[in-house]
Amino acid sequence: MRADLTPRDARDRMIVPLDFASVDEAEKMVATLGDAASFYKIGMQLVFAGGLPLISQLVAEGKRIFLDMKLLDIDNTIAGGVDSIARLGVTFTTIHAYPKAMRAAVETLRRAEQHSAGLGLLAVTVLTSMEDDDVHAAGYAQPAAELVTTRAADARRAGMDGIVCSPLEIAAVRNIVGPDMAIVTPGIRPAGAAADDQKRIMTPTDAIKAGANYLVIGRPITAADDPAAAARAVMNEIETAA
Repeated sequence: MRADLTPRDARDRMIVPLDFASVDEAEKMVATLGDAASFYKIGMQLVFAGGLPLISQLVAEGKRIFLDMKLLDIDNTIAGGVDSIARLGVTFTTIHAYPKAMRAAVETLRRAEQHSAGLGLLAVTVLTSMEDDDVHAAGYAQPAAELVTTRAADARRAGMDGIVCSPLEIAAVRNIVGPDMAIVTPGIRPAGAAADDQKRIMTPTDAIKAGANYLVIGRPITAADDPAAAARAVMNEIETAA
């Protein structure tokens, strides 16, 4: 893992998704959370709603950004996309864990060191909303857990900086990628929280103990009556587990 991808503190290990339909809603959530959160995930919904300028705004305010675009395309298109993302000042972006796509992304950053410092490339293994039946329906013979480990090994060989995987695969992935790659884990639900559309979930404490570096925690925080209090409770749990 690159030195600047190491979590700065317990709060920095908690990534809050800004999964909103408008920039105004996202800005209100950031203001509501205040200093209770320092790391935000911005995905397709907000980007397509005009959220790219918000990235620059948050970066200028000292926030870290995980731009979750899950890129997958021909090599030249991947290269162009990663080159543009590297100029935004974000901390992470995601590539689907297909070997050619990952190699194209890694090579792009190697050629663009002058403006890519600090950007971490994360390999998306299997979406946390998918179970074995979903994986088989997509045309894969392997069960979900086995496909995750196969793709984690491919990501390590390609030179990626980290892996996105469900909590249930953290330990197996850590064994494959070693201590130097980041593991970013969605599907985190504090005890008693609803699973929503995630199928492979775990509590923050268990995920940290299993070897995760960063936890993506959305609705248990953003849909709470008091999002800042919910974020602080999660942060305290991470700090205790670590």
